[in-house]
Amino acid sequence: MPSVLGLLEAREKKVRQEVARLREEAERVEAALGEAERALQRLADARVTVAEVLAQLPVAVAEPAVSAVAGSVVPTRTEGMTATVLPPDYQRIMSVLESDAAWEGMRCQQLAVPPVLQAVPAKVEGLRSKTKRLVERGSALQVRPGVFTPLGTPAG
Repeated sequence: MPSVLGLLEAREKKVRQEVARLREEAERVEAALGEAERALQRLADARVTVAEVLAQLPVAVAEPAVSAVAGSVVPTRTEGMTATVLPPDYQRIMSVLESDAAWEGMRCQQLAVPPVLQAVPAKVEGLRSKTKRLVERGSALQVRPGVFTPLGTPAG
């Protein structure tokens, strides 16, 4: 049978090792925390500096150019806006709508131009949704239920 003192010494040795391991981990975490705090301070200083510089700029600074990005929101049409600011799928719809074939208006099945898009029901419904979004945002007209034209086209 082991002695009580022997068991206590073994237990004390295990606990001392655990304390040493935890101290090393605490030092590592403290070093990482210090680095993160320094990075945070650098970012806060940069934000303040940029805000000061921007506050000194003249008010009439040109807006950055807007370009089309796949999956982006369809903007509301403004005067002088071209289809190039629309996402690629909407640009394709507008190019078909602006063709000579769309003079009288086009249905969504006609907008599904192979080989780009097949006129299957799921694709046509997607086109219908996108074309209606163009109507809502002022880039196209719905002249009759399901019949669309670009702006300024006198559909019969």
